[in-house]
Amino acid sequence: MNVIEYGKENRSVILLLHGGGLSWWNFRAEAELLGDRYRVVLPVLDGHADSDADFTGIEDNAARILAHIDQAFGGSVLAVGGLSLGAQVAAEMLSQRPDVCRYAVLESASVIPSGVTHALIGPAFASSYGLVRQKWFAKMQFDYLRIRADLFEDYYRDTVKISRENMIAFLKANTAYAPKPGLRDSRARVRMVVGGKEQKRMLRSAALLKDLLPGSTVEMKDGLYHGEYSINHPEQYAEDLLEMLRG
Repeated sequence: MNVIEYGKENRSVILLLHGGGLSWWNFRAEAELLGDRYRVVLPVLDGHADSDADFTGIEDNAARILAHIDQAFGGSVLAVGGLSLGAQVAAEMLSQRPDVCRYAVLESASVIPSGVTHALIGPAFASSYGLVRQKWFAKMQFDYLRIRADLFEDYYRDTVKISRENMIAFLKANTAYAPKPGLRDSRARVRMVVGGKEQKRMLRSAALLKDLLPGSTVEMKDGLYHGEYSINHPEQYAEDLLEMLRG
């Protein structure tokens, strides 16, 4: 598994999982802010630019990250965070291993499957995938996602590296994921974060996760769209995470 690390000399590990179609730079600013106190690990999710494996499922990706944690960190870390697809992988990690971490932040984790969207992804991307490599189209998508401007070159460079098969695979997995019963056994203190301008389905997902995770909390970030919290407000993300770890 390919990972980027900050603060390697530190013992306590924070692992952050990027959103679908992005890469480790999703959390680069947070890692730079936290690296003086923690060892911050940024894995590249399967099927994404510079990953060492195709995407075969959220469950498989979670298992591979757990295997890396076993090998590199003795089976557990201090905290796990994730955005969107990364948050789904993080939730799956908690269900596969209840004691993998002490703290978790799940940002915009969809856990209510959407059958219609799932069915449309394959045909839509089969016909339009070629546009992804066009810089003008990538810029249009980038602006639609409301990612801060300085990340465009990272976004474009890595988006064009994703194969059509992998893109379809992780997008379909994202729209089909449902939480596993084992999530109820998680021992982590979990914080769900949702942007105030996200789709209602995301709010319902956060409520469902709260019911499944004893002692968890849900925080609404007013005025923010999907992914803006970690991508566009890294200082706030790092500050909130430090407060959670202190608590």
